[in-house]
Amino acid sequence: MLHNHCPTETAPAQRGEGTRDSYFSNNPQHDNAINTILFKTIAAMVCLGSFSSVFSPVLAPARTGTLTVQLRYGENVTSVGAIRRWEADGNAVRPVDPKAKIDAPAVSASGKQTSAGQWIFENLPPGNYDLVILAKPRIRIEGFRFPPVLEFDPFLDNSAKITETAREQVAREIAQSRHYENKVTPLYYAGDQRQVRVLVQLLRDRPTSYDRQYGEPVATLRHEVWQYTNHYGGWAKEKRTRVFDRIIMPKEELRRWTWIWHPKLGGIEIENIPVTLLFELPRQYDPQRVRGLLPE
Repeated sequence: MLHNHCPTETAPAQRGEGTRDSYFSNNPQHDNAINTILFKTIAAMVCLGSFSSVFSPVLAPARTGTLTVQLRYGENVTSVGAIRRWEADGNAVRPVDPKAKIDAPAVSASGKQTSAGQWIFENLPPGNYDLVILAKPRIRIEGFRFPPVLEFDPFLDNSAKITETAREQVAREIAQSRHYENKVTPLYYAGDQRQVRVLVQLLRDRPTSYDRQYGEPVATLRHEVWQYTNHYGGWAKEKRTRVFDRIIMPKEELRRWTWIWHPKLGGIEIENIPVTLLFELPRQYDPQRVRGLLPE
């Protein structure tokens, strides 16, 4: 039975007959002191036990969510992974891996195929996820969201539309700027009147010192988010960028890959409520309809 308060101190009990009584019979003050100390100690233990029982925290079970991915035309899919790429404050969950492989993306969780075209993620920790799909032959389809670029910036919704004039001005700025990569391709735009963010694909397949290091011609590929800020009607690129990935691999092998991006596979919020995502894989990878790297 729990008590709401601790007992208060009272006078020590009278001593009875016996060996202990005779041992202290020559020193009654000492005996009283011992009894008082014992009483205080026991009272304190009872008190602490009562309070620890009342106030001990009850840990709630960790909340997790379930994500079901239903793929149309997904008969050649070999894996579906979920990437928790950004923390809630916009910081990267993990640093970019310079040794990353195009056919082995670093995922936070792997889906389990339960039937044709259906993949399920169970017990996903709450958070925001991007999906990455691998399929035969040499196909990678990945989702994304626009993270903050500058301090105090919010995440930007993929559906945030910009004007055609802003798109043309930013695209012209990218095309006219000098880059280390010889193929710089803006894939998606989002923003408002104040800022524009761009998912950019940067490919260098011209000769570099890496060729000698690897013993064959290699190519470097990465994807970044750039931000352009409106300064009195002109769009200026911010120096800071957000890097998604960095790949280096033999040039001829990379040229056989398809790696496209789609906003529907990104920014999936997981809580303790089941989520279902429907996605249709392209039947043909037409450069006019898909955005990313296509075989040459």
